[in-house]
Amino acid sequence: MKKEIRILGVDDASFDKFNDKRVLVIGTVFRGGSWLDGVLSTYVRVDGKNSTNKLIEMINGCKFKPQLQCIMLDGIALGGFNIVDVQMLNRKTGIPVIVVMRDYPDFKKIESALRKLKKEGKLKLLKKAGEVIKVDNIHIQIAGVDLKKAKQFLKISCTRSYVPEPIRVAHLIGQGIAMGESSGRA
Repeated sequence: MKKEIRILGVDDASFDKFNDKRVLVIGTVFRGGSWLDGVLSTYVRVDGKNSTNKLIEMINGCKFKPQLQCIMLDGIALGGFNIVDVQMLNRKTGIPVIVVMRDYPDFKKIESALRKLKKEGKLKLLKKAGEVIKVDNIHIQIAGVDLKKAKQFLKISCTRSYVPEPIRVAHLIGQGIAMGESSGRA
């Protein structure tokens, strides 16, 4: 695998879950983990159901699409509980998807929150996303790619931390726009 493959990293910006209706989503196009080639953006509804379609539109409509080799998401949800159907995202874009998480998800806590919010239907998307796999110091879920190749994508893109650079930079940009300056970790 070439070191300068194009990878799209996606993260949502900060938002007020009680007042905001939508949240900014940033995508960064990287050559491997070294060069930022472009930035994409879209909006999704807070706790909505449109994240998958909005990402598909953003990716399929961008000039970088023919070069993209992998999509990396910072977690499976954007804007609270707007859960991405990673299998559909892979199918509709034709690009492998890797969901990256620092910590293993607390599925009991997530399920409890979804039941409390009367959004049990979203549990199907969580289960559909597949097994959570520990790779070094992070956890991943994969769609349209095998574990061996997913590890290669991670090795190429994790240049400054355990989190892939495309996700880390998408996080920084989102924070900077939403909060006036970047803070926290992806």
